[in-house]
Amino acid sequence: MRPNYIQLLVFLLLIVGCKEETKNTSQDAKALQVVSKKKTTDNLNISILLDLSDRINPVKNSNGTMEYYQRDLGYIAAITKAFENHIMHKKIQKIKDQIQVFIDPEPSDITLNEKIAALKLEFNRHNATKEYINKIQETYQFNCKDIYETAIKDGKYIGSDLFNFFKNKVSNYCIKKNQRNILIILTDGYMYHKDSRIKDKNETTYLTSKLIRGFKLNTTNWKKRFEKNNYGFLSVEQNLKELEILVLGINPLKHNPFEKDVIKSYWSKWFNEMNVKKHQIKSADLPIYLEDVIEDFINN
Repeated sequence: MRPNYIQLLVFLLLIVGCKEETKNTSQDAKALQVVSKKKTTDNLNISILLDLSDRINPVKNSNGTMEYYQRDLGYIAAITKAFENHIMHKKIQKIKDQIQVFIDPEPSDITLNEKIAALKLEFNRHNATKEYINKIQETYQFNCKDIYETAIKDGKYIGSDLFNFFKNKVSNYCIKKNQRNILIILTDGYMYHKDSRIKDKNETTYLTSKLIRGFKLNTTNWKKRFEKNNYGFLSVEQNLKELEILVLGINPLKHNPFEKDVIKSYWSKWFNEMNVKKHQIKSADLPIYLEDVIEDFINN
């Protein structure tokens, strides 16, 4: 019996067509998977960590152009503006974003803690009204101004325990699944707390100008010495691959022209050791100069 060549040809075309359709379906599924994965990063989880040490003291660290605590308030205004813009440009059913403030150690003042609690704002499709969103900046400016002024009036300046915040709290408090996690630290770059002073060879839990001089990181060969002798913050066992960090307010003392670079090297090395996804470290410039930096960091 002679084969029916027409039927054979049709059969072969059907097989090729099915394979092509399967291939396209597979590609479409992969594309959809990529899009879905990307959309989860639209959900922002922003944490702001305040360093209320004596760096904000307007008497000890006065600045005629703009006091440093006022610069902090300017940075916070830019942060909340960027966060508000982010939410306003999302479809309401896609909104799942939050912003919060941390101080470590927690203040003993009950009313101050109440103000910090009031700064934890969560937005979703059920509560994201235009009125609620428009109150973000007002809520933050009112409460943060009060927090800074209370700390200055109190005048104790016990320091900020940034080291132990990273060691014990950052993973639990600042990282959430299916969200883009951003930590913004307002600090002058020095790290010190009276209850957190550990030194192991050339690694420490603190960083002061006196320590930088003691390590002889105030000369032209500071970088070579820094790398050769393994100076830096004491390592903590954290894997922060899901966290992005923006440090604002680096403000070195003026007697060492290399101090700013040393401070930034300490922080960058530490972040890299903890596998931080992305980080930027900026000086205590006027808020007007950092608005675009903050906006770009938050909204890419």
